[in-house]
Amino acid sequence: MTILIIIAIVAILVLWFISVQRNLVKHEEICKNGLSQIGVQLASRWDALKALAELTKSYSEHEYKTITDTIAQRRPITATSTSSDANAQEELFTQAMQRLNVVVEKYPEIKANETYIKTMDSVNTYQNQVRMSQMVYNDSVTKYNQLIRQFPSSIVASMLHFAQREYLKTNQEKEEMPSMRL
Repeated sequence: MTILIIIAIVAILVLWFISVQRNLVKHEEICKNGLSQIGVQLASRWDALKALAELTKSYSEHEYKTITDTIAQRRPITATSTSSDANAQEELFTQAMQRLNVVVEKYPEIKANETYIKTMDSVNTYQNQVRMSQMVYNDSVTKYNQLIRQFPSSIVASMLHFAQREYLKTNQEKEEMPSMRL
């Protein structure tokens, strides 16, 4: 009888361990998928930026080269990327857009170009999709990190070397509300 109780307890512990491991894997994969989705959106946004850079070519060869050099530094974001990789790509994109804005300020006729208007609309659409994907990713990371830190699943997480994931950073400049004063 004692042996049956011990076997039952061991079986329950093994089933619990398997269940927790499967849950950890599920949440880790959700985080990877979220980062991968961000990569898809970033790639689309970079493609739109390339089209905008092409528009600047006829106005300023130097600025065009500067923007395309920045674009050449981009790296794809995949499920195996880290949040630091995604943050670095976000900063790189911001730099490229700032350079593009300098060109547009120097040559206001670019703003009137129909291709520019449509492409900027695309950039804005992709930007909104990136933001939504970032929010989903950070939510997924919260759930995953909670799971690996909460007892008793933290025991299984540490035994199987599940590590906490980092959150994506927000751009501090974009967080500040613009002044509404005249």
